Amino acid sequence: MPETPRLPLGIRYTLPGSYGALLLGCLAFTPSLLPRPSVFQGLVAGVTSALGYGVGVLVAYVWRELVDRDAHEPQRRSWWIFLGVAVVAVVASLVLGRFWQDEIRELMGMEKEPLAWLLVVPVLWMVVTVLLVQLGRGVRWVYRRLVRLLDRALGERASKVIGLVVVVGLLVAAIDGVLFERLRATADEVFSYRNTITPAGVVQPDEPERSGSEDSLIPWDSLGREGRVFASSGPRAADVAAFTGRPATEPVRVFAGLESADDVASRAALAVEDLERAGAFERRRLLVVTTTGSGWVEETSASSFEYLGDGDTAIVAMQYSSFPSWISYLVDQEQAQDSGRELFDAVYAHWTAQPVDQRPELYVFGESLGSFGGEAAFSGAYDIANRTSGALFVGPPSFNPLWGRFVGDREAGTPEVLPVYQDGARVRFARRTSQPIPPEGQPWDGTRVLYLQHASDPIVWWNEQLVFSRPGWLEEERGPDVLPSVRWIPLVTFWQVTADMALGTEVPAGYGHNYAGEHVDAWATILRTPDWTTARSQQLRALVTEADPD
Repeated sequence: MPETPRLPLGIRYTLPGSYGALLLGCLAFTPSLLPRPSVFQGLVAGVTSALGYGVGVLVAYVWRELVDRDAHEPQRRSWWIFLGVAVVAVVASLVLGRFWQDEIRELMGMEKEPLAWLLVVPVLWMVVTVLLVQLGRGVRWVYRRLVRLLDRALGERASKVIGLVVVVGLLVAAIDGVLFERLRATADEVFSYRNTITPAGVVQPDEPERSGSEDSLIPWDSLGREGRVFASSGPRAADVAAFTGRPATEPVRVFAGLESADDVASRAALAVEDLERAGAFERRRLLVVTTTGSGWVEETSASSFEYLGDGDTAIVAMQYSSFPSWISYLVDQEQAQDSGRELFDAVYAHWTAQPVDQRPELYVFGESLGSFGGEAAFSGAYDIANRTSGALFVGPPSFNPLWGRFVGDREAGTPEVLPVYQDGARVRFARRTSQPIPPEGQPWDGTRVLYLQHASDPIVWWNEQLVFSRPGWLEEERGPDVLPSVRWIPLVTFWQVTADMALGTEVPAGYGHNYAGEHVDAWATILRTPDWTTARSQQLRALVTEADPD
């Protein structure tokens, strides 16, 4: 009679797999970059437990092959020992996990999770583990059935190899092909409809300096949801003058939506035409923004640029997808690059045609996936310096080519979370723009390129290599917004940071992927705003964050 324990549905488990699931599942409670609500903690623990089960089964199989032993049923006593170990380990993990989550929340000024956290997590942990293990077993069952069919005609060895290739091919095709495209098409339908909805309080602007107005070449209805928000938001000349105490100009805001033109190049050309109509090339400063997929523009950044420029500014952006940021991050990377490159090149071509002494100062901005697209127009730091007056990239994903090059070539001894590149001559990094930006005391002449990144931002630090490789940012001293107890654990850390990405903006400003208000001092630094003080910074932060439609 088998000794292997069964769940009510008759599901059986192996002892090595169970130990693997227990080990990795418990390690999933160790801290990562951001606090995890109960649902996310249960999911992370379940996923890593399922992986741990597979690892345990694989290790046992390899060991049996090495020592030439057959599999055997463990004794009932072995299962009782496992049960005792599991009870102690699970309780310890829940208690320690709750302690670490409270530490992170205190560090970030957040309230503690309710005690229901301790009840919800283990239930989700078990459910997710069982479902994923059974899914894996289903794949194995398909593989074995296929091998049996092929064995009759091809022999045992050939059937195993061909069967494995077929099953893997079917999985890849299902996930990356048919299934992926079906999910993408469904998501496109849902978010395309959302793109037509105008949020409450958003109205068509009267100012001719804005796209969507009666004077604009770009119709209001074509701007899309985020384009209409951008065109109707932000300070007017009276608001800017009230803050500065000086006369102000009406800011120019131009936006081209998905429905404004048929393709990326046409939208970029239309945006430039509307800039010309609105007199943008006669302003002192012109800012080219690469949006996230749905066309979202970080309002606190745009407003800060306008306030600090006395309204004598123009901002242009365009939409390249209907997907929100988190989906665009996964599926619209190429479109982000194409959009960023096309828009900047179109603006730059018109800008260079202007008399040299009459051109506005040209700046670039991108946040999150927008920074990825914004970088696409440039080959390196010298190129940015030669063609712009400054650039601000916020929360850059780890796959940003230029960011990766600058961080990888940082000066020896400087940390990955706050690197120094080429003595900070052109490119610098900051985690808090209200604080001195390293390297202090070194000249920062000419074009200023600033990357703003939090040590606790999972968007910045996530990559596939986390599965099996310790990242540089976990080999050095942790940033001030990351617990010193955060450690890299194979397989586990990858899923922890993956879950953190979904929570990146669910934390207070100044942590994770929430940079609201920090654009104020960033732009003050890049624009070299004279007589800038802490008091003025706090005043403008309050203005732009209060006015942010999000």
